[in-house]
Amino acid sequence: MNTKLLLLCFLLPILTYSAEKDKGPKIIWNNIPKGKLPNGVQHLTFFSKAAKQDVGYSIYLPPSYKSNSEKRYPVIYNLHGNGGNELRGTFIAELLEKGIKAKKWPEMIMVFPNGGHSTFYKDSYDGKFPIETMFIKELIPHIDKTYRTIAARKGRCIEGFSMGGRGSTRLAMKYPEMFCSLFCQAGNVPKTADSFNPGEPDKHPNSYLGPNKQNYIDNDPYLLLKKNINQIKGKMRILIACGTKDFGHLNTVRIYHQALVDAKVDHTYIELEGLAHKMKKMIELMPNWFDYHTESLRRSGATK
Repeated sequence: MNTKLLLLCFLLPILTYSAEKDKGPKIIWNNIPKGKLPNGVQHLTFFSKAAKQDVGYSIYLPPSYKSNSEKRYPVIYNLHGNGGNELRGTFIAELLEKGIKAKKWPEMIMVFPNGGHSTFYKDSYDGKFPIETMFIKELIPHIDKTYRTIAARKGRCIEGFSMGGRGSTRLAMKYPEMFCSLFCQAGNVPKTADSFNPGEPDKHPNSYLGPNKQNYIDNDPYLLLKKNINQIKGKMRILIACGTKDFGHLNTVRIYHQALVDAKVDHTYIELEGLAHKMKKMIELMPNWFDYHTESLRRSGATK
């Protein structure tokens, strides 16, 4: 096994810690852009049977997409953090396009789903927030049907910051056959099954996942890792990054890293010295942001 532990040291000012504040799940299903979107990014909608309405998403199409009608492209699904929506993280497409034009990274499509607030990309037991179903069962098939994607595991990557990192990690563990690469960016990785407490039905996550313990077991990334180990080990590349001052997230990230070590799952683990819960600062400290997905896609055969 070649698990890598990288401790990146920088002389940084003390950064203010900003934790995810759980104010309860909510969602505006379609968010209208208020300003100009980054070059190559569009905001669109699709009809979700699960949500029973149109749901917004944003998508970045690379420079040659319109002119090269025969080419198919790999896709990165970028899940936003708590309190965000399908517009919040689109700025990252500017970095991707800059690298593509510089021949640093291959041309890729990037999709920004709408996960709402405090849903953690799970389905709620009462059906009000079918976020996982909407994303996995509806949006991804819609993207593959509508755009010239490499519609297979070898051509799909998933990532996200904070709630998006937490959601992308759980979804990758639950549906490993769908993704070749995972990038968890300071996303909590809690032991969901341990949170089941029928005596506190109004407290999260019991208020969201409901009274059936099996729902907690089915959504526990550690139990899913064990359940799907044969589809994960050697078949999915995993990158985890978190700041040493990210006190609300670092502990569970370290626990998840150790679980991967114990399971002998090869992965790359990075702690960024002095970094709090700051996505843009994390990107500054990791200028080769899309290198990991690029290598995953190369190894999978999706790109050269």
